[in-house]
Amino acid sequence: MATHSDQLGRTVALSAAPLRIVSLVPSITELLYVLGLDREVVGITKFCVHPEEWRGQKSIVGGTKQFHHDKIATLRPTLILANKEENREEDIRELEKHYPVWVSDVRNPTHCLDMIRGIGEITHTDTKAHTLADTLAYLMDTLPQRPPQRALYLIWRKPWMAAGTDSYIHHTMALAGYANCLPPEAGRYPELTDEDLQRLQPEVLLLSSEPYPFDQRHVHELRALLPHSRILLTDGELYSWHGPKLMELLGVLGGR
Repeated sequence: MATHSDQLGRTVALSAAPLRIVSLVPSITELLYVLGLDREVVGITKFCVHPEEWRGQKSIVGGTKQFHHDKIATLRPTLILANKEENREEDIRELEKHYPVWVSDVRNPTHCLDMIRGIGEITHTDTKAHTLADTLAYLMDTLPQRPPQRALYLIWRKPWMAAGTDSYIHHTMALAGYANCLPPEAGRYPELTDEDLQRLQPEVLLLSSEPYPFDQRHVHELRALLPHSRILLTDGELYSWHGPKLMELLGVLGGR
């Protein structure tokens, strides 16, 4: 019996390499694909859009917050991969009564590298996982630097919501050369009024493509509030997904 520690410090015991994996986290699903675990993955969520072909090949067990325990049971998983923020604690507690559940908790890029290595170890893809993590570490260390710009990253509308300093997005913003203009006491994902936006006066306003799908209409709307800010539509997956999407972000930043 092999034991592994997840990112919550919990011990996860497996009697053999997991051959029937259910992923409840879109970014982890993409990582499993990159690690070459096509045959082993049997279940994913409806939000697991990468790789696209898996949506027609794997069983869909529901969403990240509302998945179907009965569908998971029919898959007879030997490992379930979850995330502290994406999945509900009560669901994780119920699942771990029946299956080995490895939970990630990624607050910054360093945690992301630890997550990649941890999943590599528990899925017996150590070599690929460590190579990916080491490459990401090198790219972060050698990233071209530029003077930081005061920025605000919006994730929602009505009400406006932004990524605070206690978020993974805050750290990927920093990699991109953006200094989050929210103070630490604002919280993780604070709600903001029009007056708050005007008071903050960010040099750059980043409008994410997810979870709220900002588009050009919202650029015009916000330009009326912040005429002196540079407003950019931003690929939310690059800034908020853990795993291979960090490689894509670093590739974009490295070529700037």
